[in-house]
Amino acid sequence: MSITPFDAAAILIVLAALLGYINQRFIGLPPSVGLTVMGAVASLGVIGLDLLLPDVTVNADIVRFLRAIDFHATLMDGMLSFLLFAGALHVDWTAMKRGRLGVVTLSTVGVLMSTAIVAGGFLLITAAIGLPVPLVWCLVFGALISPTDPVAVMAVLKRTSVPPTLQATVAGESLYNDGVGVVLFSIILGTALGSQAFEPGRAVLLFAREAGGGLAMGLVLGWLAFVAMRSIDDYNVEVMISLAVVMGGYTLGRWLHISGPVAMATAGLLIGNHVVDKAMSDKTSEYLLKFWSIIDEILNAVLFLLIGLEVVAIPADPRLLLAGVAAIPLVMIARAVSVLVPLNALRPWLNLGPLAPTTLIWGGLRGGISVALALSLPEGPARSTALAATYIIVLFSVIVQGGSIERVLRWKSSRADGADD
Repeated sequence: MSITPFDAAAILIVLAALLGYINQRFIGLPPSVGLTVMGAVASLGVIGLDLLLPDVTVNADIVRFLRAIDFHATLMDGMLSFLLFAGALHVDWTAMKRGRLGVVTLSTVGVLMSTAIVAGGFLLITAAIGLPVPLVWCLVFGALISPTDPVAVMAVLKRTSVPPTLQATVAGESLYNDGVGVVLFSIILGTALGSQAFEPGRAVLLFAREAGGGLAMGLVLGWLAFVAMRSIDDYNVEVMISLAVVMGGYTLGRWLHISGPVAMATAGLLIGNHVVDKAMSDKTSEYLLKFWSIIDEILNAVLFLLIGLEVVAIPADPRLLLAGVAAIPLVMIARAVSVLVPLNALRPWLNLGPLAPTTLIWGGLRGGISVALALSLPEGPARSTALAATYIIVLFSVIVQGGSIERVLRWKSSRADGADD
């Protein structure tokens, strides 16, 4: 029996609701952490069951189910547009504007620095464990793992109490660096596949078209929504307009070959700040924000559950596990360098406070976007290594970093207060 898209969606929603209830009722972990952990544990249980009972084909059935979903297409061409828009709606533009130098620098220069550091380190790691990966594929891995995931970061920020400007800077960077990372990933992947020669001038023009076009389209969509919503007062129609911006805008971006993620982040910022304040009644704005909050929570639950379930896609090779574990400190070092160097360079113009390095480094989570990009890699030796390393890093990021960020920031804040005294 074939699984229809509705069947897949129904299964995921039921699982997310069931595991979410169990977590909320009995465990009490943050939702993103709880669903990822339980999804991973369930997958590991299925793998163990297959090893103990070879005649059981549950693992193969789950793999077929996940392949039928196509995680990459589901996230990159479906969920991501809703998640980015919903996340951007709640970012304070006034606070983000004060940290705009940090947002721009970290989401561009920071991603490039991290990509280079991760690529060099991953080249050494894979050679040392007997799974050598060519440099160009190490660069592909660096590009897909360097951007922080806005969905994971937003989930963390909801539970912290960092200053507004720093919070908006972290959110803004996560919203835009994934767009930058996706463009960079596409450029390097084309070179790795031999479909296009790497030419710096062409790469810069492609990047400018994708990112700049996405920014321009997001502004236009936000302005059109403002004009339309200002002329009426009907929350049903205005919610539909916001849906049209997200679904129509993301589709148009794919047709025009410009960055849909950048467009959705920009449109969400504009509508969440300018349109809500100046073009809506209080009743309409309340309905709109609550609607997108519910969409955000549902898709977050499904996404983190999918991340947990994707463990069955990793080949059973101890060297892949070793590569992934060794890549965790590498990615953390790359993140630290790509945060601290720009922050120190910007110090004369931008001061985000003593919590900024810790928040940006430990709170810079990787999530579904990295997994989706890794799953989109073509078959080959580099794919298995990159996928395993990506998955292990994302699990560490969501579970360890996401589960401890509140305690880490409280500890850092108490130390800073003690130093002031």
